[in-house]
Amino acid sequence: MNHIGVPVSDLARSVKWYEDVLGIAPNGVTISATNPAIGAVVELENPSIRASFALAGDNVLLELIQYDNPRPKPFTGRNCDVGIMHLCFEVDDLDAAHRDLVERGVHVNADPVVLQDGDGVDAGKLAGTKILYIRDPDGIQLELFELPG
Repeated sequence: MNHIGVPVSDLARSVKWYEDVLGIAPNGVTISATNPAIGAVVELENPSIRASFALAGDNVLLELIQYDNPRPKPFTGRNCDVGIMHLCFEVDDLDAAHRDLVERGVHVNADPVVLQDGDGVDAGKLAGTKILYIRDPDGIQLELFELPG
């Protein structure tokens, strides 16, 4: 895998949020394009895009992309909608991350959940894993994940 592209409504705001909140700093690689050939590749007529790359962890590039043309629609997807994906970030201490996110005013969907067998859950090898879902400034779902032990 080379990178994961995430369309955002305000590139500068998102770059700052991902760095300030998740510690994913831009790596200095940016691109902008207004080009018919790129439009054909992304199946958009006369697109105008700007993007910034950031290294998330040791080997995953995150590409935050702002389309200036055509104007994007706001994100309204639900986790169950076909094609909706989420990014998951592993953390060492989910409870501390949760407290920090709440203090910063980040939208947290619900308190962390520990995956355990029972009560409608078959956790299998993920038993003991803690999960938390948050939203970025555009409402895009992100997951934080703490492995047991």
